[in-house]
Amino acid sequence: MPELAWVVPLPVVLPLSAAGLALAMWRSRRAQGVISLVALSAVLVAAVTLLVAVDDGPLVVDVGGWAAPVGIDLVADRLSALMLTVSSAVLLGVLVYSLSQGDQEGREETPVAIFHPTYLVLAAGIGNAFLSGDLFNIYVGFEILLVASYVLITLGGTGERVRAGTIYVVVSLASSMVFLLAVALVYASTGTVNLAQLAVRLPDVDPGVRMVLQLLLLLAFGIKAAMFPLSAWLPDSYPTAPAPVTAVFAGLLTKVGVYAIIRTQTLLFPDGRADTLLMWVALATMLFGILGAVAQNDIKRLVSFTLVSHIGYMIFGIALSSEAGLAAAVFYVVHHITVQTTLFLVVGLMERRGGSTSLDKLGGLAKLAPGLAVLFFLPAMSLAGIPPLSGFLGKAGLLQAGVDAGTPLAWALVGGAVVTSLLTLYAVVKAWNKAFWQGSPAELPTTSLPRGMVGATAALVVLGVGITVVAGPMYGYTERAAETLRDRDQYVTAVLPDRGRGTGESVDVTEDADVEAEARP
Repeated sequence: MPELAWVVPLPVVLPLSAAGLALAMWRSRRAQGVISLVALSAVLVAAVTLLVAVDDGPLVVDVGGWAAPVGIDLVADRLSALMLTVSSAVLLGVLVYSLSQGDQEGREETPVAIFHPTYLVLAAGIGNAFLSGDLFNIYVGFEILLVASYVLITLGGTGERVRAGTIYVVVSLASSMVFLLAVALVYASTGTVNLAQLAVRLPDVDPGVRMVLQLLLLLAFGIKAAMFPLSAWLPDSYPTAPAPVTAVFAGLLTKVGVYAIIRTQTLLFPDGRADTLLMWVALATMLFGILGAVAQNDIKRLVSFTLVSHIGYMIFGIALSSEAGLAAAVFYVVHHITVQTTLFLVVGLMERRGGSTSLDKLGGLAKLAPGLAVLFFLPAMSLAGIPPLSGFLGKAGLLQAGVDAGTPLAWALVGGAVVTSLLTLYAVVKAWNKAFWQGSPAELPTTSLPRGMVGATAALVVLGVGITVVAGPMYGYTERAAETLRDRDQYVTAVLPDRGRGTGESVDVTEDADVEAEARP
């Protein structure tokens, strides 16, 4: 459906435009909320439209009318459209939660004049990262995320939040410096940063140089994705932010790093030379992360460590370099975005109702707030991989792909994944028993839970259960996405103008593109 190509830029343009409008309306809390709700609802509609449209093939837009390889392209394919759809739904749900929290608590936790424009800029950065067909433009998307996330993580201005924000920014800047160095070396080696053209040119680069470029990109994206041993910053940074901010960070920001790894590994480095390294990293991420979770007695930190641990499952699927592994990894990303975001929102409700996040101070919540107990139980069991929930389906796909690979390291990862799942179950059951089932050591506050916060959380719980209900069609979609990822020529053909798509003004460079097209098998 080429006529729908105009929809491709909307997930970036709409929130950026709305951010400017929200900033201009800084005096009106209600107006800012309406602007944000309308903008993110429109982004969700655009993402769903793309999800359906790209099933027939990628859609490409030349930014500024300049075709590749001179111009920057926004490319929507099955993977990016799926990521956009689930991230848009999560962003909208968290926004409703934060609006209710802001109405209850005023501006101390979520100062509206700052929160809404920044939140919309964050949404635009996420959309740009998912859609970009240019390596440098992905870097730009990451920097947009960095600026917006630093503002959000320090909301409230407490010393603890500023310290955590400083750690987050220092680590993110280090990652950005590595990424920028990688982009510079890629350009020096190939003369381009366009992903489609890189897919054509990188095979001709010296294998040693190509390996250095691959490792630099993995290092940059690994920090952002919180892969072990680059994940120590996350449990100290995320729990200090307000609940809606922590939820968005946990659900989406690490997944942008995972998405970048999937995109570059499949499109730019399909030879699998780093697969063994990624398998070891995946195993270490799963085990060290979940051991950290088991040792925690604060539910925010416990859930933060499970976030780190389950990144390992996604890296596991990527490292297998098979369609089955990629399909399971993509499905698990979709599941994890929804479930992890929901858990952090539930933890925010638990903190509000119980007055603390320490498991030693909580108790009896199942009797006091049975609905809250249900809201925690369902995503927690899905995270632990209890059938028939989506976490079980994603893990089953990964385990099957690992068994099919049949190598000793793949079998070790299968064993590590099973152990991690069992320890995740232990961790969430411990949290359930202490916070909900056992009696509280002291009388809990009588604070009520705002309907908007509970309703938004319940909607995301329903979304997580909905993934289980439609698991068959969704898994089929992720399998087609994996097939597209493995078929690099489909992406290259859609982007480069020599294949008849280009409408830009870069006529003087199309001769080089024609030469490359003729040389392509």
